[in-house]
Amino acid sequence: MNKHLITFISILVLGLALIIGWKFARPILQERLQKGSSDASSTLATLHIGMDNWIGYFPLCSPAMTRNLRRAGYQLQCEDDQADYAARFARLEKEELQFAAATVDSYLLNGKNTNYPGTIIAVIDESKGGDAIVARASVFPTLDALKEIPQQKDKKIAFTPSSPSEHLLKGVSNHFGLPFFSDSSIKRKNWAMQTSGSEEALKKLRDRSVDAAVLWEPDVSRALSSKDFIKLIGTEDTDRLIVDILLVERHYSVNHPEAVQALIKAYFQTLDEYQMDPLALQRDLIKTTGLDKSQVNSMLQGVEWVPLQENNSLWFGHDKSAVQGSEGLIDAISYALKILKASKDIQSNPLPGNDPYRITNRQFVETLAGQAGSTPVDRANSRTFPRLDNNQWTKLKKIGTLKVDPIPFRRSTGMLDSSGRIVLDNAADKLRRYPNFRILVEGHTGTSGDAQANLKLSATRARAVATYLLDRYNMDANRLHAVGYGGTRPLPRNQGESNRAYKYRMSRVDISLVTK
Repeated sequence: MNKHLITFISILVLGLALIIGWKFARPILQERLQKGSSDASSTLATLHIGMDNWIGYFPLCSPAMTRNLRRAGYQLQCEDDQADYAARFARLEKEELQFAAATVDSYLLNGKNTNYPGTIIAVIDESKGGDAIVARASVFPTLDALKEIPQQKDKKIAFTPSSPSEHLLKGVSNHFGLPFFSDSSIKRKNWAMQTSGSEEALKKLRDRSVDAAVLWEPDVSRALSSKDFIKLIGTEDTDRLIVDILLVERHYSVNHPEAVQALIKAYFQTLDEYQMDPLALQRDLIKTTGLDKSQVNSMLQGVEWVPLQENNSLWFGHDKSAVQGSEGLIDAISYALKILKASKDIQSNPLPGNDPYRITNRQFVETLAGQAGSTPVDRANSRTFPRLDNNQWTKLKKIGTLKVDPIPFRRSTGMLDSSGRIVLDNAADKLRRYPNFRILVEGHTGTSGDAQANLKLSATRARAVATYLLDRYNMDANRLHAVGYGGTRPLPRNQGESNRAYKYRMSRVDISLVTK
C-alpha cells in the first residue's frame, strides 16, 4: 500500500477518533464547568429513595427535607413506583436506589426474592387510622359478623392486594378468627373483591357490590360521612401492626456511612421542624398533593410519625420502661412474620439465618441520638381507663371476640393449669396489638347440672382469666371486666356434631374487645 495513502488513512482515523471523543467528552466537560462555576460545586452526591404516595413518607421527600439535605451537600431524588414493592427492592439490590421506604410486612414478603438487599435504619411511622375495615352497618355490625361472608355467595369484602390495608385484614383475620386467609378450603374468589386502590374499594361499597371494604384515608372519612357505614376497626386502635421503615442498601451503608448519616440527620431535623410548625406541614402538603385543607387534615390524622428519641429508645434501644420491651422493631418484625405465616404467605421464616437482626442497623440512629444528647422516652406501662360500673359495661359495644384456643382449667374448678396459662400468654400477645379497647371476659358452662353452681363456676373461671392478665401483664384493672353466664347462653350446635363434641365446646371462656 502506498505510504502516503497509509498516512492519510491514519490521519483520518485519528481525526474521527478525536471527533467521536469530543462528542462524548464535551457534555462531561460542560457538566464539570457548570458545577465548578456554580453553587453546585459543593454537591457531594444525589441520593435516590424508592417510595410511593403514602402520607407517612411525605416528610422524607418534602421541600423542607430537600432544603435540609442540600445544606449537607446532597441532592434528593424521590422515585414513586406506585407501591410496586418487588420492583423497589430489585432496584435496591441493583444499587439503582440507595434508600427505600416500605412497610415491615412488605419487606419481609417481597425482600426475600432479592435476599433482603437493605437494612432498616429508621422507623418512619405507624398507621394510626390511615387504614380501616368499614362495613354497611345493617349487614355487618361487628367483626364477628364478617365470619358469615364465605358462607354467603352474595357477600364479599373489597380490598387492595399487596397493600398495608390487606395486612390489616390479615392481622384482624388472625386475631379474631375470620376465615379469609387461614382456611385453605375457602377460596379467595368466594369472598374477595380485589381492587386497584382504596377509591375503587369505596366505590364498590357505595354501589352495593360489597358490604364491607378495607380502605385508607381519605376514603375512610368519605365512607364514614354516610350513616350507612361504620368502622369495624381501624389502625388507630392497633399497635405495631402496620409500621413504615427506611432501608439503606447494604453496600452503600458500608462504603458511604457519612451520606447515610447526613440523610438521617436531615430527616429527623425535618420531622422536628414540622412538629414545631404543623401549619407549614399542612401548607406543603396542600401545595404538593393538590388536595384541599380538609382532605389533608383527614390524612394527617391517620399517621403517627416516630421522632428520633423514640426511634432510639423504643424501637432500636433498651428503654426498660417500655410496656412492650425496648426493641419495638424486632417485635414488629416477629409479629409480622406470624401474621404472614398464619395467612399462608410464607411457610417458614424467610430471613437469612431466621434472624431479624440481619435486616436492622441501629448505628445511624444511635449515633445521631448521642450527638443530640437524647434521653430515653418515658412511656407509661399501659394506658389507663376510667372506672365503669356493671351497668355501664353492659352498654359497651362488642368489637369482636378474640380467637384463642380453649382455656383449660382443672376439672370442676376455676384453677388454670399450665397449658391454660400458655393459651392466655398467646392471647395477651394479640391483646397488645389493640391497646385502646377494653376487655370483656365471659365465662360459660354447659346446660346440664345445677344452674346456680354452673353460674358460680363460670364467673370464677372468668375472674381467673382476668386476674392472670392483670397480674402477669400489668394491665389497668379498669380495662377488664369478668362476668359468668353459666349455661344461659349456649352455642349453636354445628351440623353433624356429636353430643360429646358439643358439650366440650359449651364450657368456655370468651375474651372480647369492647368500646363505647
